[in-house]
Amino acid sequence: DVLFRPDRMKYVRKLIHPEGCVFCNATKTASSLENLCVYQTQYSAVVLNKFPYNPGHVLVIPKSHQGDILKLSDEAFDDLHRLTREVIAALTTVYNPGGINVGLNLGAVAGAGIPEHLHYHVIPRWSGDLNFFPLIAETKTVVETLETTFERLLAYFESAKKEKAST
Repeated sequence: DVLFRPDRMKYVRKLIHPEGCVFCNATKTASSLENLCVYQTQYSAVVLNKFPYNPGHVLVIPKSHQGDILKLSDEAFDDLHRLTREVIAALTTVYNPGGINVGLNLGAVAGAGIPEHLHYHVIPRWSGDLNFFPLIAETKTVVETLETTFERLLAYFESAKKEKAST
């Protein structure tokens, strides 16, 4: 079998230069597969990682363009972390992983790819989910398309929203 992902090469080689902040752009309009935004609250949003490490890999971001967690308002900080907890519940329900990685890199030196806009990576994990591709070819095999991930998580958040409204 051959795994072709030519779209990833531009990203890896840093040839893609989106206009403006990719995270701010994702939250400007209603959630959709086009903007990769699955769900939004007043202060935060859930965005699919365009190049996921595993199925269900999402980013939880503040809607405000902020790279310093200490500068978030108390309301935005609390909302960001409530939504992160809700995302963990969603991934647990939808994917039934063996574990979940949650990570935040503050600043470029700490490894943030987009240091000017905070974002938590939330990644479902399974025993044995690593394969030889990341080590040899710097490529990860992901067994689910972004479209499938979007539909699965959208259904969860829509159901959760209805459940909250009825209580």
